[in-house]
Amino acid sequence: MQTENLEKVIVIDFGGQYNQLVARRVRECGVYCEIESFKAPLKKISDRKPKGIILTGGPDSVYSAGAASAPRELFELGVPVLGLCYGAQLMMHLLGGKVGRAPEREYGKTELMIDAPDSPLYDGIPHQMTCWMSHNDSISVLAPGFEITAHTGNCPAASLECREKKLYAVQYHPEVLHTSYGKEILSNFVCRICGCSGSWKMEDFVSGKIRELRKKVGDGKVLCALSGGVDSSVAAVLLSKAAGKNLTCVFVDHGLLRKGESELVERVFGPEGPYKLNFIRVDAKERFLRRLAGVCEPEQKRKTIGEEFIRVFEETAKSIGSVDYLVQGTIYPDVVESGLGGESAVIKSHHNVGGLPEIMEFKGIIEPLRCLFKDEVRRAGLQLGIPEELVMRQPFPGPGLGIRIIGEITEQKVKIVQDADAIFREEMKKAGLDRSASQYFAALTNVRSVGVMGDERTYEYAVAMRSVDTSDFMTADVTEIPYTVLKTVMTRIVNEVKHVNRVFYDITSKPPGTIEYE
Repeated sequence: MQTENLEKVIVIDFGGQYNQLVARRVRECGVYCEIESFKAPLKKISDRKPKGIILTGGPDSVYSAGAASAPRELFELGVPVLGLCYGAQLMMHLLGGKVGRAPEREYGKTELMIDAPDSPLYDGIPHQMTCWMSHNDSISVLAPGFEITAHTGNCPAASLECREKKLYAVQYHPEVLHTSYGKEILSNFVCRICGCSGSWKMEDFVSGKIRELRKKVGDGKVLCALSGGVDSSVAAVLLSKAAGKNLTCVFVDHGLLRKGESELVERVFGPEGPYKLNFIRVDAKERFLRRLAGVCEPEQKRKTIGEEFIRVFEETAKSIGSVDYLVQGTIYPDVVESGLGGESAVIKSHHNVGGLPEIMEFKGIIEPLRCLFKDEVRRAGLQLGIPEELVMRQPFPGPGLGIRIIGEITEQKVKIVQDADAIFREEMKKAGLDRSASQYFAALTNVRSVGVMGDERTYEYAVAMRSVDTSDFMTADVTEIPYTVLKTVMTRIVNEVKHVNRVFYDITSKPPGTIEYE
């Protein structure tokens, strides 16, 4: 749907690791939110008429040469501004305060004492709460017109405000779950201080998006890149509501899907499925393996898979006649992690984000889910009437198992991962953990080690199992799987999957790791 007329909050990104999480938390308050780089012109921000602005954290020191900054005029737009961590320090620095190296660095859970309980930011919040700190610098002198509203044992100015100008600054991170009343604090800002109604709902998005797509597509022919994952499935059904029989769904079987996935996709979305879509299955397994031979670097693998996807789509489009638009299941984390829309470093490229129109022969590209987070995509799917068992399926990346195989991709390695992953998913379901864990899968490391199987020495691969719990896929913690389940999975994989003699369980959180491996 068009976002120009929505009441919105703009998050200005200074390179903080939680930038997406800030936007996600604002949306949980029922307020539409988007991320912009601190390099975005001030006019671009003001022309969008935001109801509020939030400044994120960042890795710089505001007093250092070349540090990320913003124009002083940002605070003179008459729009409420909330600075978080680096954003708070930058606000003080630009408005006449002073920031310097903190006598003692604060990191982790910290007790916060609220000094101004009448502050609109702390409405309904206990006078003492737990917050999450992560800073080396601190505010030593307040900018004119500001007063301290909260402190910690090591941070005298843990939050400040200039209520008259609706400028607020907090040294901690309310967006993370470790801050006990973080959501309520953000809600106070966007709803009470900014005056947002909190009325943005998924049914409004779905109905508005269908109207928008009908207007855009008209009588044009649409080709949808259907992978069978949650994102592309929701995108396909959404477009079917807007384009009807003018939509053709192309399922490229690149050979990098989970065990039995190809058959499942065809059974659900094929001509005999419940949606009666125009469906074409392209068997391109050998073609992708040839292109990927010798490719080991993760980014190059992603780009190779993405380029081959586009080539297949183009060829398929030509074979079915004139096609005007290509539909992709791009979602908001894809956009931001690819370095678009914000200022944080590129985490990984996505085959369906950025640069594709230059090598495509279609009139345009349609990304109906581009502004949604993963859990919002699921809600949109349920709103569209897609069965829960499809909408709540395990997330699966566009490049498929190609990014769950470290090093070169071969037919043998693909089979190892497919078989190991199938066993892991089967045992998780038996244990009743298949719906509680947010995402879980098996990956093939590039490690080979000595083992003993029977009376023989082996030199085979190690498989890594990965399972995480998360509400938004921006941060994640390891799933605490019972040891008996892990041991059963290990035993079955070593006994049933050829060329594997070790199994690891990856307990790394995000950050510092990512959920996927490459």
